[in-house]
Amino acid sequence: MSGMADTLAGGLERVFTQIQAQRMDGVPVINPRLRVQAVGFHPRDGAFLGVLITPWFMNLVLLPEEGDGWQDLPVGSTVRHRFPAGEYDFIVGHEEGLGRYQSCSLFSPMFEFADMEAAVDTAEAALEALLAPAEEAPEAATPTPVEAVVERRLERPVSRRDMLRGLFGGGE
Repeated sequence: MSGMADTLAGGLERVFTQIQAQRMDGVPVINPRLRVQAVGFHPRDGAFLGVLITPWFMNLVLLPEEGDGWQDLPVGSTVRHRFPAGEYDFIVGHEEGLGRYQSCSLFSPMFEFADMEAAVDTAEAALEALLAPAEEAPEAATPTPVEAVVERRLERPVSRRDMLRGLFGGGE
């Protein structure tokens, strides 16, 4: 990361670290071996794309390039984005101190991760899989177990209904 991406990722980490301390304290879905970390944020189509790891979820996240550039998007609405690996639905969110952002769930809860290294490796693999052209993905070497889980999660974006029901992982 560099420049603007670092600034946005740092702000994202601060906001979600505060959420962890204030809203998530004592909630049983927290994996105590993990912390909030933004991974791989970089410019993409007028926004910044990366992965947000928290002790309770891992999401692909899009942040607007400038301020609250998505003010016209209603919170909770779905926006479909095209990536080399396919199209994925992102849900519009808003947090004080961050503004509007868009997220696509990869994992929740996060108990399957033994440590931050495993979570970061998975986040990096998710970005790599997302940005790999679809025709290249099947011809790639046999995926590691982490890459296989990430690929399955990316194939089944979470609907808003499933998210509200807590069905983030498609039963996995």
